[in-house]
Amino acid sequence: MTQTIALVDDDRNILTSVSMTLEAEGFAVRTYTDGESALHGLTTKPVDLAILDVKMPRMDGMELLQRLRKQSSVPVIFLTSKDEEVDEVMGLRLGADDYITKPFSQRLLLERIRALLRRNDVARGEGAGAPAAGVITRGELVLDEARHLCTWKGRPVSLTVTEFLLVKALAARPGMVKSRDQLIDAAYGDSVYVDDRTIDSHVKRVRKKFKQVDTDFQQIETLYGIGYRYRES
Repeated sequence: MTQTIALVDDDRNILTSVSMTLEAEGFAVRTYTDGESALHGLTTKPVDLAILDVKMPRMDGMELLQRLRKQSSVPVIFLTSKDEEVDEVMGLRLGADDYITKPFSQRLLLERIRALLRRNDVARGEGAGAPAAGVITRGELVLDEARHLCTWKGRPVSLTVTEFLLVKALAARPGMVKSRDQLIDAAYGDSVYVDDRTIDSHVKRVRKKFKQVDTDFQQIETLYGIGYRYRES
């Protein structure tokens, strides 16, 4: 089945060139030139992945991402300029799964898209030929891979693809420390480079989401200079 990608950018040259590349690779592409029209389009007709630029008219990428995350866990790649480090961090904290800096190569963007779509398949247990996904239970935590469902104390916790895979990697072996490199491999695989700050931003957002459900949540522990671990019950 053809996968659909939404491309949101007010630069029509980028929309045209990237759309041509993606369509040549077999993707269906929907383009938007501003955040407001994109929000309406993505809400009424969901896509498999969205690529969002930061600076756009009518609604910037930050606000669009924030509003999308209130209703959707669609995988998101965030576009940012080289001098916008703050935007990169903020994008991750708002729930982007990945980011890429402009100017970028078409090949790099395709690699990031494919990697994220593969991770989405893995998280949902729907990869081609994949066995039926199971349910991981760790005390009050339940992770249902087949339905991409996470609950804490019976209440749903909405996680992005990357966040789900990070929680799964930590909860799979409670008490065992996972280095940032190990978490990068678990969430991104070995085909995509990201730095430690990316993992830290994801973990902070995961903690925030759990604390919105339970203010006493403290299961994910930081071992400074080493990594993270899921506390044994």
